[in-house]
Amino acid sequence: MRFRDIRLDDLLRNRASFLGLVVICILIFTALTADFISPYDPNRISLDDKLKPPSSEHPFGTDQLGRDQLSRVIYGTRTTFELSIIIVTITASFGIIAGIIAGYKGGLIDEILMRIIDILLAFPSIILALVIIGALGPGVLNTVIAISLVGWLYYARVARATTLSIKEKEYIEGARALGFSETYIYTHYVLPNCLPPIIVLVTLNMGAVILTIASLGFLGLGAQPPTPEWGTMLNEGREFLRDCPWLSIVPGSLIMLSVLAFNFIGDGLRDILDPRQQVIK
Repeated sequence: MRFRDIRLDDLLRNRASFLGLVVICILIFTALTADFISPYDPNRISLDDKLKPPSSEHPFGTDQLGRDQLSRVIYGTRTTFELSIIIVTITASFGIIAGIIAGYKGGLIDEILMRIIDILLAFPSIILALVIIGALGPGVLNTVIAISLVGWLYYARVARATTLSIKEKEYIEGARALGFSETYIYTHYVLPNCLPPIIVLVTLNMGAVILTIASLGFLGLGAQPPTPEWGTMLNEGREFLRDCPWLSIVPGSLIMLSVLAFNFIGDGLRDILDPRQQVIK
């Protein structure tokens, strides 16, 4: 099945995918409207209000500097989703281009690329990201660079495998015989066939990227204070976990919900795009 043939109804029939889609839509709406729905400035310090429990004035309580936790969670949603979308866009674009070229060209180009990928995949991705960001230093930009340098590997492997399976097909041979350029063949024949597995990978990878961003933020290597970000907020609330658990429960719950939601959507898309999965189940 080609991705353009999928209807929204196909995805909504899966209850888990529907639930995931609802959660993601709510989070995206929150990120887009943060300036309007946030009750306070997320960085406004009020030491007189520090570590207040949830109340009508502050539904999620306040942190150690008296900042409204609800406002910081709302803006943290924007930070997390902005970084995730940027990273996934970079990794998917570079990985698809590299994978298609390597699979179509073959030979030395393919051999070099696959050996590089094999070497990098021998290490856990989070460890590589930590090494890279440790060398570059903490910060939002370096977080994007570190995760992007690691994340393109999976897209390249999927794009290469799909390209290898179709490059000898009759319609590819016909396109070559008609004198179409390689760029035209890539964009009109190879890329459309790569999209279904890539779309599934993008959806599943969004959850992994959110978790990695939060992990780096928790370790103090991601977004730096006072920037509101879920992982950073989780780290800030760690030392107050016994007396003020809401400081960690709220951002931690949002990380869990967003990762689960993207995984549910990815599983639903995989079932639709690959009917064999339904037979196996």
